[in-house]
Amino acid sequence: MRVVIVEDNVLLQEGLSLLLSTSGFEVTAAVGTADDFLAAIDQRQPDIAVVDVRLPPTFRDEGLRAALTARRQFPGLPVLVLSQYVERTYAAELVASGQGAVGYLLKDRVSRVDEFLDALRRVAAGGTAMDPQVVAQLVTAGRNPLDRLSPREREVLALMAEGQANTTIARRLVVTERAVSKHIGNIFSKLDLPPTDSGHRRVTAVLTYLNAGTG
Repeated sequence: MRVVIVEDNVLLQEGLSLLLSTSGFEVTAAVGTADDFLAAIDQRQPDIAVVDVRLPPTFRDEGLRAALTARRQFPGLPVLVLSQYVERTYAAELVASGQGAVGYLLKDRVSRVDEFLDALRRVAAGGTAMDPQVVAQLVTAGRNPLDRLSPREREVLALMAEGQANTTIARRLVVTERAVSKHIGNIFSKLDLPPTDSGHRRVTAVLTYLNAGTG
């Protein structure tokens, strides 16, 4: 899998490059500015980009805005954002496209290498990987499309938005996997998602949930 890394901190950039290279990924470019990122996407055509939010020159939201630009220029480009902060407005825009293949993780909450690599693979495959704090901030507004869901179904959907698998959801909610599968089936039905590919419906349900709090 080909990866472009966008991180202005040289030490962290080198650390990410080493981690991914030794984990079977091909780091095609590691850059530190938004302009270099967009050039690398155009030239290297990676399978996924790992992007820091705050980049030179102002260290505010250059990385996230560059990610949005890249997604417009290259529709469907998988992007995993790493940040110390939740930039709610741009995070909402990132998921609002409805395309999937997005992730937003807070750096200080990425505590295990295997969890980070799993999130990277999920996003590259078209799924989502959202930090719980990001999810919480994105859904603080109205949830009109979700009014038909029960409280338990919303809990399940929130964990789906984090990118959790059914086994993990079952463990977190202290229920059986069968119960989780039933809740997910009810979620699909109540959100009027047609019985097509289950993976696609899962992403669509997650994006519906996230977008419900950004409108």
